[in-house]
Amino acid sequence: MTEQPAGRLEICPEALDEAKRSQVLATYDVESLRGTAALKQITDFAAHLCGVPVGIVSILDTDHQTFLARTGYPDGPEPPRQYSFCGHAMWGGGLMVVPDATADPHFATNPLVTGEMNLRFYAGAPLISDDGFPMGSLCVLDTVPHPEGLTALQREGLTVLAANVLARLRDSREGVARRASVRRARTEAADSETRFRVLADTMPQMVWSTLPDGYHDYYNARWYAFTGMPEGSTDGEAWNGMFHADDQALAWTAWRRSLETGDPYEIEYRLRHHDGTYRWVLGRALPIRDAAGAITRWFGTCTDIHEQKMALEQREIVSQELSHRIKNIFSVVAGLVHLTGRTHPDLSGLLGELRQRITALGRAHDFVRPHSEQSRPVLRQDSLHGLLDELFSPYQRQSGERIRVTGHDVAVDDRAATPLALIFHELATNASKYGALSSEHGKVTLTIGLDADDVVLHWCERGGPPLSGGPAQNGFGSQLIEMSAARQLGGTVSREWPVAGLEVTARVPKIAFSR
Repeated sequence: MTEQPAGRLEICPEALDEAKRSQVLATYDVESLRGTAALKQITDFAAHLCGVPVGIVSILDTDHQTFLARTGYPDGPEPPRQYSFCGHAMWGGGLMVVPDATADPHFATNPLVTGEMNLRFYAGAPLISDDGFPMGSLCVLDTVPHPEGLTALQREGLTVLAANVLARLRDSREGVARRASVRRARTEAADSETRFRVLADTMPQMVWSTLPDGYHDYYNARWYAFTGMPEGSTDGEAWNGMFHADDQALAWTAWRRSLETGDPYEIEYRLRHHDGTYRWVLGRALPIRDAAGAITRWFGTCTDIHEQKMALEQREIVSQELSHRIKNIFSVVAGLVHLTGRTHPDLSGLLGELRQRITALGRAHDFVRPHSEQSRPVLRQDSLHGLLDELFSPYQRQSGERIRVTGHDVAVDDRAATPLALIFHELATNASKYGALSSEHGKVTLTIGLDADDVVLHWCERGGPPLSGGPAQNGFGSQLIEMSAARQLGGTVSREWPVAGLEVTARVPKIAFSR
């Protein structure tokens, strides 16, 4: 009779759904285990342990069974699923033993018993997945009855061997999962690569990428369309040969610096077009970093800026020409004033001051709008410090000798340069006539500070003749200072006359210094 001891394995209720069970079986790579030496060793040992000629590892799907390993059973097709003893054993949940199949009402008429196989003895340990789905069994067979069944040692051994079969099945399932994960990752990577290439090829810029060491390994279609080079011909370091000879060293140096520091790459250079000409492009690149901060790749673009560059150059030429003409106008007006002074000696003093003011305006204009490369200042053209140094240069042999400018620097444009030139020319001229600069050891300090949205300029004279108070009335120079500060710059001016020397404070909105 059939024996099914206690300690049955728990079977998942969903396992009763054959379609569901078949889906679970499909998650195992069953075919990869067919005929393996590891399973053959298990069936060999199982048969030897139980003293029978046949040992089998059987997996049962919905409509067929598969022998993954067999000992003592002839090669050939497996018996039909509906006749399988293992199909009963796997549902039992525990070891199933049939001592004599002819005496068991469940199997007495089974073709495996009544037919050529002449099956009499069967013992099978179920193979149940970790999630409770029966898959088959490890069984031993004989053509003679075994009325005594199995010994305790044989039972335990068969159960242990079944656990080993399950371990091999589990490995195959994990292998399936790993391979599926790899396939998904590869598919996702391929999809991502496709999306990237489609996106890159539709961009108006040339797109490229490099390995962490700077080796160029990708260019989009627009790069090849622009350069006319065969695909792959500019990989590696060959890209540098596409630059104008005068730009190659500069571009290579900037790129090497970015590779060494990880700083963004940005440079303008001339790139060879497919028609043989060179066009200006803006090259930019940023590093891609992993979670640890290491650079894994560089992505860059080249943007054709040739028309903009040419337009800017033309604009600069026009600007310099206009600046040259304006400077000439200042010179002509100053010359006319000088000639007028020579023909009217009684007005020479006033006209001399006017000529100096016109000259100061010309110097300020030439600082912010140089008419040529030769006249371009050394300091930044938008630097207030630079503008003031230029205005004060006639009053000192070297920068900072008599008039010292300290504090914040502020960006200044041509619109603000004119009133600033009038204000500080007037202060410097008065200081040289009546104030600190009229004495050999006198000095002036101009301190520039920021207060909220205002720029505060503090003029302080020391070392000149002692003062005894302010003038009885404001002269033309004072009116000119107030007019320039208030009307043109939207600021205010205040004066103090301590004995030590004149102090003037101009407070001007920062927005008035630069558009």
